[in-house]
Amino acid sequence: MENHKWFNTYLFIWAGQFVSMLTSYAVQFAIVIWLSLEYQSAEVLAYAGIAGMLPQALIGPFAGVYIDRINRKSIMILSDTFIAVCAIVLIFIFKSETINLVWIYIMLGLRSVGNAFHAPALQAVAPLIVPRKELLRVAGINQMLHSVCSIGGPAIGTLAIVYIPISDVLYLDLIGALLAISSLMMVRIPQIVSATKSTVRTISTEFLEGILSISENRGLSYFFLYAMALSFVIMPAAILFPLLTTEHYAGGKWEMGLIEIVWGAGMLIGGIVLGFFKVGISKVVLVNSMYILLGLTLFLSGIFPTEWFIGFILATVIGGIGLSVYYACFTAIVQIAVKPEMLGRVFSLYYSLAVLPSIIGLLFTGQIAENVGVNNTFVISGFLAIAVGFLSFFSPKLMQLGK
Repeated sequence: MENHKWFNTYLFIWAGQFVSMLTSYAVQFAIVIWLSLEYQSAEVLAYAGIAGMLPQALIGPFAGVYIDRINRKSIMILSDTFIAVCAIVLIFIFKSETINLVWIYIMLGLRSVGNAFHAPALQAVAPLIVPRKELLRVAGINQMLHSVCSIGGPAIGTLAIVYIPISDVLYLDLIGALLAISSLMMVRIPQIVSATKSTVRTISTEFLEGILSISENRGLSYFFLYAMALSFVIMPAAILFPLLTTEHYAGGKWEMGLIEIVWGAGMLIGGIVLGFFKVGISKVVLVNSMYILLGLTLFLSGIFPTEWFIGFILATVIGGIGLSVYYACFTAIVQIAVKPEMLGRVFSLYYSLAVLPSIIGLLFTGQIAENVGVNNTFVISGFLAIAVGFLSFFSPKLMQLGK
């Protein structure tokens, strides 16, 4: 779709989304710090991670069907509103004299329901506004904005949790949601809306169409398969970053915040490179290479001595760069390989397919961390991620994807 005003429209949408993501990152990290310091338990962090991902994995594919049938702008507005309501309930939970972890898990799960609709809807909006030749560059800019949030969010969250109660930190979520909704209401987003009535049969049919659009493209199928494998092997380490900082590297609140900030800095660098420079290398090659790079940074983070906190910081920066490049290339490949009217379903299916193995990994995170140690969990996860990266180069159908 050629639209000379596409950049201004997309930038305006992202202005509101940027503030919303920034405040969400801040609140999310503040909750992680609070759980880490309050309970000092890998299992608590793992269960919080499961609560935040399981609902999205279960309803994601069906959410995608509705995203492709209903105005995507309305979907995002309703999702932001629902997430804001969840924040209000969490405020009351944290203000109570006795805090029940079960209720925190439930509300994190409900927030995940909102994200199950919001994230794929936002991804599916880009091809309706952005010219095809600019999709990778826009994906890089998106990663840059995500990275800024990854830097600023933890910094804000750390400062907030140090000086104010966790219940008051959650008000940031309400401010972000309000600004996101306001920016969406002020723009027009082109939409492909099905005129067919929503019945159980038609929804099931369209859900199956989403699966077929992936399975019929062998390269895309392998692409998703390796992405799922990566999620499975790195998730135990990813959820334990706060505990690696406190237990292995003897850090505290500020060190936890610093690690999150430098991770975001790495993602920012990756986003800048893709956003402002044309990359001539195959996107699939870049994705496979980032598997190896990300695995290497996790491996090194686990084997560095306790006093090598600076080495942990450097590895984290490089890991952020790798993940940023991976996400941007992955998004651009899917947006090019899949028809616009199918993108909501396909992105939702991907989120679910990637999350389900992650949840399986999280179920064993507590036992793994207790039996082999937090740092050894990073070593194992990193080694397996490197293996996934090398194997992905030996799939001919995958290597032809996008050519």
